[in-house]
Amino acid sequence: MMIQIPGVLDAQTVQRCRQLMAEADWVDGNATSGAQSALAKRNHQLPEGSPAAREMGRIILDALSASPLFIAAALPLKVFPPLFNRYEGGEGFGTHVDNAIRIQRGSDFRIRSDLSATLFLVDPDEYDGGELTVEDQLGTHTVKLPAGDMVLYPASSLHHVTPVTRGARLASFFWIQSMVRDDGERRTLFELDTTIQSLAAERGQGDPNIIRLTGVYHNLLRRWADV
Repeated sequence: MMIQIPGVLDAQTVQRCRQLMAEADWVDGNATSGAQSALAKRNHQLPEGSPAAREMGRIILDALSASPLFIAAALPLKVFPPLFNRYEGGEGFGTHVDNAIRIQRGSDFRIRSDLSATLFLVDPDEYDGGELTVEDQLGTHTVKLPAGDMVLYPASSLHHVTPVTRGARLASFFWIQSMVRDDGERRTLFELDTTIQSLAAERGQGDPNIIRLTGVYHNLLRRWADV
């Protein structure tokens, strides 16, 4: 399931992030690559734990905790501290799959990567290329979102970033361990949740059928959640 989440960061916050990125020192993006990714990856990245990365990471995690759509879609148990990359001058990232387990450097923090996230920090008209392309059971999907918007997709998906031929593509990327490991089960819960919210807006939360559907949602979550 691929889900776009608009407006995770507002324009002022995006500008703050871009200022921090402009003043920061960048390193080769393969600093965090696995063996497969290192063969396909050409970009630059902020060092993990750098002051800029830490500040922007806190900003993004606070924004995610205030996003009902993110919570409903991801059912997050753990979120890996956000990382930040830059593509320019023909840089891209060939087809790959993300590592199943991500470990934060210098700590014992680790997660199972159920979901991958890309949060765009520049608008599409500022650069050419740089599309995120994800392959799943329903086909191939290409994403290039406005600054402040984010896309979620299964970390098990094959995906790539096309070469950037003009300007620079700036983004945050990170992974989520969900309370519900299975993508199909998460999709069912998300569709049920959004249907309940839509009906509640029409009929009110006290409608008996909405109360029953809410019970079904929580009973399924109780059955499928791994916490």
